Amino acid sequence: MTTSRDVIIIGAGHNGLVCATYLAKAGLKVTVLERREVVGGAAVTEEFHAGFRNSVAAYTVSLLQPKVIKDLDLHAHGLRIVERKLGNFLPLPDGRSLRVGAGITREEVAKFSKRDAERLADYEHRLEAIADVLRVLAMEPPPNITDGGWWKAIPELVRAGKLGKRLHKLDTGLRQELLDLFTISAAEYLDRWFESEPIKAVLGFDGIVGNYASPHSPGSAYVLLHHVFGEVNGVKGAWGHAIGGMGAITQAMAKAARAAGVDIRTGCGVREVMVENGRVVGVVTANSEILQARAIVANVNPKLLYEQLLSPLVVPAPTRERMANWRCGSGTFRMNVALSALPDFSALPGPGDHLTAGIIMAPSIAYMDRAWQDAIAHGWSRQPIVEMLIPSTLDDSLAPQGQHVASLFCQHVAPVLPDGRNWDDHRDEVADLMIATVDRFAPGFKDLVIARQALTPLDLERTFGLIGGDIFHGALSLNQLFSARPMLGQADYRGALPGLYLCGAGTHPGGGVTGAPGHNAARVIKADLR
Repeated sequence: MTTSRDVIIIGAGHNGLVCATYLAKAGLKVTVLERREVVGGAAVTEEFHAGFRNSVAAYTVSLLQPKVIKDLDLHAHGLRIVERKLGNFLPLPDGRSLRVGAGITREEVAKFSKRDAERLADYEHRLEAIADVLRVLAMEPPPNITDGGWWKAIPELVRAGKLGKRLHKLDTGLRQELLDLFTISAAEYLDRWFESEPIKAVLGFDGIVGNYASPHSPGSAYVLLHHVFGEVNGVKGAWGHAIGGMGAITQAMAKAARAAGVDIRTGCGVREVMVENGRVVGVVTANSEILQARAIVANVNPKLLYEQLLSPLVVPAPTRERMANWRCGSGTFRMNVALSALPDFSALPGPGDHLTAGIIMAPSIAYMDRAWQDAIAHGWSRQPIVEMLIPSTLDDSLAPQGQHVASLFCQHVAPVLPDGRNWDDHRDEVADLMIATVDRFAPGFKDLVIARQALTPLDLERTFGLIGGDIFHGALSLNQLFSARPMLGQADYRGALPGLYLCGAGTHPGGGVTGAPGHNAARVIKADLR
């Protein structure tokens, strides 16, 4: 059967839904095809044990663009986001702790270093000034380096000129600092500012989130910066929770998309992207249905698109080479845990706002570095990094009364185990280790566990299409950012072949639940299809 549409989007993750809605609002006929039976990609809420629901993969809100929320009227479609009562909580092995949140951070840091407490405001001001510029750039296609002659080069030169003007608003010192953030390590950058380990650990954790690297790795400072782009309910840099879990975001997006006229088909995976006479013309679904469209938009990892959905005979050689070297792998082991009661931390016993925070169990930069080194050698760190959130402290819809759910974002683990070992054979062993790690900081935690769901990098790839378990669809390294994301000549969301576009996290500005790639790609596609 052949069906014609203006646009077919592969993948109903959040960026695909955002892109689809903007295109439908512009009057285009759009069909979204999703392999799973539920929309949302990695931003989904599912019941993992009877009575217990949680955000299965993506697990917290901050980077979702306010413009996308407004343009899609997501609040009218049921989205409600609440802020954490405390930003972060760092329990330490010696019984001390550091709490980070509005009105208390400076006093908390002063317990460890008065000098660091005094420098904190300047650090935050500088990072925020740079983040403000990058927030604007995140919502625009970057300059696309092209060899298509002057008629193609002129618009890119104009775009580069606008970029230059925006960066010129930063003073010379901040422009130098921005360059440093793109190139140096998180550890080096934080050492310039602070002397005490706890504040460096809390801030440095953002440099390795979803980043299979040491905090001493060059470029990890940019990953730190990437995680301060966000805001919640108008509060810059805040982190929050979507009532109903991350799936509430994508369910609201799906409602907005359908209201705009988008046809969303679940349980309908794509087997092949069709090419005729050098142009992309449609797709073949898993059940052999042929669907044609003027534009095919891939909301998947670019490596998956070019190496699995397209024949290598039609993919240009430079793109094949780039994808062969496209670095994927977050070093992430993801767990969801049903709890009979709230955990009790040795460093701060009893209930409190700290249990609504991102609880970081990685007491120093050196600890994080050892975790990465151990994972490289062994396959997973035997003293892993764990960030735990307990979203049921903010949202009582997720668990039975008096009980709770926890999200464990665990690092570092190898995307592919060394020595030919298979993740299916080691899932439970590593899950036990992660539970034991939390138990060291909150004795008795293990006994509170009613049930658990563990997702290895291989599980994340099989379930959500995250190659190597990469939550960003490709590492946020300097050679995979901005005009080089996914590669030079394709930074404007136009793929390697006419009629092909990309709108996922493997494009600018990168990963996280942002909606920015979907927004930016829609602008380009609308212009082309006019």
